[in-house]
Amino acid sequence: MRLLLVGNYGVGNLGDEALREYFLSRFPEIEWSVVTASSKEKCDVPRLPCGIRSFFRPWWLTLKAFRACDGVVFGGGTLFTDTESVFACFLWWLHAKAASIFEKPVFFAFQGIGPFKTRTGKMFAASALRNASFLSVRDAASLARAGTMVKGISVVEGFDPIFALLQEVPVERSKEVFAIIPRGNASQTILEAACIRSREEGKQVSILSLQPEDHGERAICEALLVRIPGSQLRPITDLVSLAREVARCDAVFTARYHGAIAALALDVPFEVFSQGAGDKLASLPSLKDRPTLRALVDDAERALRESLKQTRKSA
Repeated sequence: MRLLLVGNYGVGNLGDEALREYFLSRFPEIEWSVVTASSKEKCDVPRLPCGIRSFFRPWWLTLKAFRACDGVVFGGGTLFTDTESVFACFLWWLHAKAASIFEKPVFFAFQGIGPFKTRTGKMFAASALRNASFLSVRDAASLARAGTMVKGISVVEGFDPIFALLQEVPVERSKEVFAIIPRGNASQTILEAACIRSREEGKQVSILSLQPEDHGERAICEALLVRIPGSQLRPITDLVSLAREVARCDAVFTARYHGAIAALALDVPFEVFSQGAGDKLASLPSLKDRPTLRALVDDAERALRESLKQTRKSA
């Protein structure tokens, strides 16, 4: 079975790259092509063009991939939200529309949906989700939003699949470090809060950068290094490194979703600094039942496998 995997891949964000790896490793029987912002592997194709520069990339290869595939999988992440820009909702709607034009079934797996600040962003999201052959979400807030946006589609409640991968990493625990996990668009308020929390902890501070090539994140990390004497910067580029660094901590302060997921998976106390009410970080501190969260991941994965199986049979 040939499937096209669509997500926010190729931008250097550890969480998104881990989601890509999840689908490729957990579904090895699938012949994957991957839509990505920067092609590095033979199976990669560029995103469909949405701007002048993107028209100079070989996007016609992506149209060929749509035409040749048996289905399209939107693989994890919070793709449909306009918290930072309504353009994101348009971008992923465009890829869903292409699947519709080529009459390919679309599987939305482990999706975060919303929040929405604009009617336009919500409209694009609803239009894309309306054609789903399968839809699973990764949190209760997304489940509620999906229920109001699409009718007649059974929505599977899951959890972020990276949670399962992190639980499988062998780690050594020490509880010697306080970790700060920033993001490139962090505000001065977040910086102040991180500095205050580091002084309260009174321990060695590690600054974990999950998108180390991003200019904005580098600037934030450098500012933290100056303001927190003795702190250490640790670029994190894979899940194993993230799990092992978080396992060394007795507390984590994170502005990144998968930083919180790592702490949750490894049972390390954490605080989040969310971007706003109802965003993907906001509900994580209340989630403590790890066996239930793992069961949600496994159930959603089984549901996706069954949906793919039924599609293969009917093809």
